[in-house]
Amino acid sequence: MTEELTYKIAKCCNPEEDNPIIGYFKEDSTIAVHNTSCPAVPGLRTERLLDITWEEIHKSKITDASHDISDEVNELDETDYFILKHHQELGVDYSIVVAETLRIPLEEMHQRHRKLRELGGLKRVEGRIIQYRKNIVKGKWIKHRNHTYYKLTPKGSRWITAFERQSSSTD
Repeated sequence: MTEELTYKIAKCCNPEEDNPIIGYFKEDSTIAVHNTSCPAVPGLRTERLLDITWEEIHKSKITDASHDISDEVNELDETDYFILKHHQELGVDYSIVVAETLRIPLEEMHQRHRKLRELGGLKRVEGRIIQYRKNIVKGKWIKHRNHTYYKLTPKGSRWITAFERQSSSTD
């Protein structure tokens, strides 16, 4: 009896469909799928690296649902999309500014940022100093005051793409 291989998308690089990939056979008998340009790959044991294709992954089980995001996108509404889009276009930001920009009550904005972070579409920005609002104030750095800053994750970017595809197919 042959056991079906289980693939897991590596969180360090989150490879996407058009990325070249490499597999890493892990101790738990799963295969971690990495982007070939992932900084973690050179540190992996070479005897455990495998040549793999997206085609063979789709024929098997993927334990990380990052490539089947339709369920997650269905949990989002248009306001969530606009919040994600804000972070895609303007970069790192905090709830007060996003709430004012999108005209959302601040408490609702806090709840939505929390929800999007818990689902993995946004990530809290750690650190004392951050680059503020790319493409708006070029080269400006500010101290990380008493605000919680968020930035878009690769998963959040995929949600935006899926949401836009879904919207264009209903037009």
